[in-house]
Amino acid sequence: MGRHSQIEAVEKLLSLARAGHSGAVVVSGEAGIGKTAVLQHAQQTAVASGFRVETSVGVESESQFAFAGLHQLCAPLLDRAGTLPEPQRAALGVAFGLHGGVAPDRFLVGLATLHLLAEAAEEAPLLCLVDDAQWLDEASVQVLAFVARRVGAERLALVFGLRDSGEGSGDRPPVAGLPELRLERLDEADARALLGAALHGPLDEGVRERFLAEARGNPLALLELPRSIPTGDFAGGFELPDVLDVPHRVEESFRRRSDSLPPETQRLLLLVASEPTGDAALLWRAVGLLGLAREVAMPAEQAGLLEVGARLRFRHPLMRSAVYRAATPPDRRRAHAALAEATDPQVDPDRCAWHRAQAVLGADEEAAEGLELSAGRARARGGVAAAAAFLQRAAELSPDPAARARRALEGAEAKHEAGASEAAQELLTIAAAGPLDALQHARVALLRAQVAFHLTRDGNAPRMLLDAARMLAPLAPALSRETFLHALDAAVHNGSDDVTHIAEAALAAPAADVPARPVDLLLDGLATTLTRGYAAGARGLWSAVDAVRASASAGPGRDPRSDGWLWLAGRTAVGLFDDDLLHDVATRNVQLVRECGALARLPAALNLLSITSVLMGDLARADELAAEAASIMEATGGVELRHARVILGGWAGDHATTTALSASTAQDDAHPDRGTDATQAQYALAVLHNGMGSYARAREAATRACTSPEVAIRCSSLTELIEACVRSGQPEDATQAMEEFSARARVRPTPWSLGLEAYARALMSTGQAAEDQYRAAIEHLGRSRMRGYLARAHLVHGEWLRREGRRRDARDQLRTAHELLSDMGADAFAARAARELRATGEHPRARAAQPTDELTTQELHVARLVATGATSREVGARLFLSPRTVEAHLRNIFRKLGITSRRELRELQLT
Repeated sequence: MGRHSQIEAVEKLLSLARAGHSGAVVVSGEAGIGKTAVLQHAQQTAVASGFRVETSVGVESESQFAFAGLHQLCAPLLDRAGTLPEPQRAALGVAFGLHGGVAPDRFLVGLATLHLLAEAAEEAPLLCLVDDAQWLDEASVQVLAFVARRVGAERLALVFGLRDSGEGSGDRPPVAGLPELRLERLDEADARALLGAALHGPLDEGVRERFLAEARGNPLALLELPRSIPTGDFAGGFELPDVLDVPHRVEESFRRRSDSLPPETQRLLLLVASEPTGDAALLWRAVGLLGLAREVAMPAEQAGLLEVGARLRFRHPLMRSAVYRAATPPDRRRAHAALAEATDPQVDPDRCAWHRAQAVLGADEEAAEGLELSAGRARARGGVAAAAAFLQRAAELSPDPAARARRALEGAEAKHEAGASEAAQELLTIAAAGPLDALQHARVALLRAQVAFHLTRDGNAPRMLLDAARMLAPLAPALSRETFLHALDAAVHNGSDDVTHIAEAALAAPAADVPARPVDLLLDGLATTLTRGYAAGARGLWSAVDAVRASASAGPGRDPRSDGWLWLAGRTAVGLFDDDLLHDVATRNVQLVRECGALARLPAALNLLSITSVLMGDLARADELAAEAASIMEATGGVELRHARVILGGWAGDHATTTALSASTAQDDAHPDRGTDATQAQYALAVLHNGMGSYARAREAATRACTSPEVAIRCSSLTELIEACVRSGQPEDATQAMEEFSARARVRPTPWSLGLEAYARALMSTGQAAEDQYRAAIEHLGRSRMRGYLARAHLVHGEWLRREGRRRDARDQLRTAHELLSDMGADAFAARAARELRATGEHPRARAAQPTDELTTQELHVARLVATGATSREVGARLFLSPRTVEAHLRNIFRKLGITSRRELRELQLT
């Protein structure tokens, strides 16, 4: 895209923001291509249009300081932090080091930032400019990307300048997924025009052609290369080494210009290059410590390299890297030493420690200790990636091999926690070189297994976790048992042949402390079920799930570590057919994750609650929850979770969605055939095809789903298999599945399990026995939360009655089934009921149009929350939207529903 198109696009973004349609854009390209110039034009245009403008610039050496780039952007706006809800205000304060507290979830910081920017944009349109985004610290990148994906109706625009990867940014796409405006090199005509404008005297034509060839259309190169050559040399002979690409050529030109300055000025430039904040007071103190006078800055100003004011800044980011790279190592160390001495260790201990670490030659325990303390402070602020960087450098500086190994291990654990699992492997190699004690060896083994499972769902990961659990058993029994559970869950997730072996090893592990923790009960229950059968383990699983629920519901003294197992407890409750337990655990899981602001865990929690809602027949609610989970994953850059969507698609009769998601799962090597993701997709296909009456396909899918070692999937799939086998003429297979299901259902009967057992037996029975079982199924399921299964029970009862020639009785059941299934959105099953009704001579009534039919999924979600009395600010905090965006949704909702107030919305009883 050309410059004029880029500028027009940015101006359009500003125009939309001024009108209340916020947005974000990434201006990308190679170094020197003109990104900063586009951002400067945006700033000038915005100021002229009445915008407030806030800026942040990424600096390579700043990438270790958690939230440094975000703080740079938000610091002038913090006087508005008092308007934020307390959890958001606290999260920002801890992240920016304004006060202590529990390390905040980075996406809660993102929500706080979104609301802070939205508050500022209420007073005047706001433009946020972030240049050199490739050098932002990881925490700032994630927060700003989150904000950019969530802006909506605010008078807010975000523009990012992003240098191409491979030029200091690595391979990480910091703001992937945002609209991108790419700057390309100038064509020959524009390049000649720019070069002509940059020259102030005659130029030999041969030299002109060489300039053009060397610059290759890079604007900064065209402007800077001529300035690095004495005027007398313009008549010929200019040449640059061919091995350098354009950005490095430009850096080389800056280096030549700085080399021509007095030595004292060069020392000042190195100080500025080494301290990216540009803090004038700090830099002048360092200048004095080096015995220099402030006047040494004048030649750099006159040469157009440095801007001197409240801050000392280079005119272009490439100047910083050119100066720093050109300096000798001793000169760099002297500069960092002066900066460390000039930095107040009480006010900015982390920057002081970082400079001191760069100033030492070889190993230095004092510097390593300082970095380790900085890592602790970074972690306390939620800057896990920063903590990892500090620990990595601390390990490099550690003279003692044991200390080096310990810091490398802790750094590797932090890298993995921050999502940089591949980098964690490099530090693990250093840690493994030791010396390590037995517990550290076990931690290395554990982390290797966790990284392997995280990166590739490695088939060896469950066994690696098992080995780590065994190593930990005599050293850290509690951690060992948690690792056994992780190993068992990983084996189930992978559909591994090692499931039984790992379960047996877990049962042989040292017993749990007394009283046993919920995690201990879960481990024992699952291991027993997988080795000795459902009947032997189910009661223990009930105790475990109930203990997790009780722990999650306890007061302030509860152990929050149990919260992390709520998702597994919820999945287990499905296999126990305990609908009340499932509802409580799934609901509490979402509630707790929301309360603590752990947005990284929220999508999984929402997916569990979405699946629960599907089974309860509330498909509209399930759709809202799945959509919310998807929007969070999009905003946070996480990996898509397909579970809820594929199961919702199966129950809704959405053939296209269900088959597409199932196919993508099947084609993904990370999801083996007997693994959780693949077998959940097969369960969804079984429901879909049973709904559509394609019973042979349903039998095939249900058979594959029943190979899952996971209790929930196997139990849920058995009833689908029985129905498909009966309807496709496979009575022997149906009988075998019925025996297994009945044995499970009778361990501890619930209305759900008794209802499904009667449902399945009715399908296999004839005469009065079938009639009795159909009525029992409807009675039991009517006392459960499982409206989806209740509606299907009415459907199969009506189908049986019609085949028995009892058309009048059939109509009653089929009419009820059609109304329930239509209202909940189970379209394939509803269509089946409609066909059966027509066969009885009755035309099914079309579903009455609902006021909410025209609302989008998100609008319906907003409407439901507002109908409970929630304010726009409360809804925004719940859905990660700004209050202004919520108000925009409300205007659309009112228009579509033909109402004018929140009171009227409450009267519609959407909840």
